Order: sequence, then structure tokens, then C-alpha cells
Amino acid sequence: MEVPVYLFTGFMDSGKTSLIRQTLIENDFGEGAKTLLIACEDGDEEYEEDALLKANTKLVMLEQEEDFTEETLQKLNDAYRPDQVFIEYNGTWEMGVFVDVKMPKGWVLVQSLATVDASTFEVYLANMRTIMMEQLFLSDVVIFNRCDDDTPKGKFRRTVKAKNRKAQIVYERSDGTVDENDMEELPYDLNADVIEISDMDYGIWYLDAMDDPRKYEGKKVRFLALVYRPEHKLKKGVFIPGRFAMTCCVDDITFIGFKCKSEQASQIPHKSWITITAEMKTEFAMEYKGKGPVLYALEVEEAEKPEDELVYFN
Repeated sequence: MEVPVYLFTGFMDSGKTSLIRQTLIENDFGEGAKTLLIACEDGDEEYEEDALLKANTKLVMLEQEEDFTEETLQKLNDAYRPDQVFIEYNGTWEMGVFVDVKMPKGWVLVQSLATVDASTFEVYLANMRTIMMEQLFLSDVVIFNRCDDDTPKGKFRRTVKAKNRKAQIVYERSDGTVDENDMEELPYDLNADVIEISDMDYGIWYLDAMDDPRKYEGKKVRFLALVYRPEHKLKKGVFIPGRFAMTCCVDDITFIGFKCKSEQASQIPHKSWITITAEMKTEFAMEYKGKGPVLYALEVEEAEKPEDELVYFN
């Protein structure tokens, strides 16, 4: 029998306990199924024993990172034989501990949710970015709570998507309502004859084009790029213009680029700098493992290496 496991991550006081309480108790998730709730930190919010009993839930505290082991989880499984498992993960623990641990037979991670306090997110990013982002990279859903009219939703979305492309982003206001609008005005003219993509806007354009390639169907773009075209690794007539981007910290610098088709591809040196003008189309590409933006080069010019070779997502 499969036992669904639901993982809740996020910094302390980000709203994990409130979300679990709402899901498990108020919304009667599982409709009375025998639930094992493993709480790995003791925050300001607490679970009420009567409410847990009513929800057929057993709470177990694991306050030490070294206790989160295969042996411990197996003992809990043997003791409680749960129908479903909720794990409230400690916001200061390494996610690698969870990823590496072997779950009891039958336990299957079916969803991972992360909560973020929108009012403190920028402060955490500035002071402990790596630790903060580690809590989000595995999440299927990232919930920014305590949002208001001044919350920079577009910036937050880019920050998460740069690390975790698959994550669904939800913005929740202080009154509990969900803000469906996370659209922001793009910093370039989408209707221009040729869209000029600056170094500052490259990350925004990359994420937007990958998320919604049809928006750019038939559009012409021009940007500065580093060429990726190693011998024997790409098909004839294909190269990858892109940039190295810092997604989280120096250790997370990665090359992000687009598949580009050109009859002159073989003449463009690997690791050379170019200014490229291209038309964008949406096509199936093995590089994307599905449909995505494919560039068709219209003009390729040699260019000087920029003073700062990196681009950023904020």
C-alpha cells in the first residue's frame, strides 16, 4: 500500500504550521485518514491536541537533524502504520538530509510545499540567500504569505523560478485571500520591430520566454551572447547563444541560453562573444525535453566581452 508523504518547508515563522493546520484540520484533508505528523521544529504556532485527535492525527517531534534517519522513520511507520504522512521540515536543516534519507517501504513523496513570509523574504535573501533558497528548490508550490500592495511579486517569482523552474507560485495576502495577479510590466518593448534585450534584462527575458514561449512567436530580438558550440555535441546548423547567470550565489552560476539555428553555425567559434539578431519560434526541441523557444539567426556580429560577464535575475 502506498503512503502519500506531504513535505512542508520554509524558514521558522514562515507559516508552515498554519498551513498544515488549515490543510489537515480545517479542510479535513484525507477525510479521517490515519495521519502521522512529523514536526522537525518547535515554532511559535502550536498544534492543539484536541484538534489533532479529532483529525485522527498523531504528532511526533524530531528536533535534532541527526534524528531524521531511515531508522527513525521506519520505527515511526511500524509504530503508527499511517495512511498518510505530513512532514514539517526544519527551516535550518539541509535539504540534502531529506533527499538522501531512505523512506520506509510504501512511502511516496507526492507533493512538496514551501511557505515564505513575503515581508521578510528580501532581508533573508540579502543575509542568508543560499540557506533560504535551499528550502525552495524541491517545492512543487511556493506560497508567499503576508503579501500586500507593495510586495514585488515579479521579483520574487523570478528569484524562485531561477532556482526551481517547475514551482507554482502563490501569493496570499494577510487576510488569507489569494492574489491571482503576479504580472509585471516587462522592461522592454514586446511590440518593437526588434526587441532590444539588455544585459540587465536578459534574465527576465529568459524566464519569461521559457515560461510562455508563444508570447514571443515571430518576434525579433537582439542581444549580446556568449556562444556555446562544442565540437561533436550539437547537430549541424545549431549553436547555443546565452549567458552565465548567478541564480543564487557564486556556487550556482550556470549557463542559460536558447537553441539557435543558423546555416553559418559552424563558422561561429565556441566561447566567442556575439551580438545576435534572431527570430523566435516555438518548437519541440530535445534540449528542452518538449516545446520551447527556438531562435533563427538573422544576423550575427562579433562583439567585445562585457565588463561583467554575468547576468542576474533580480
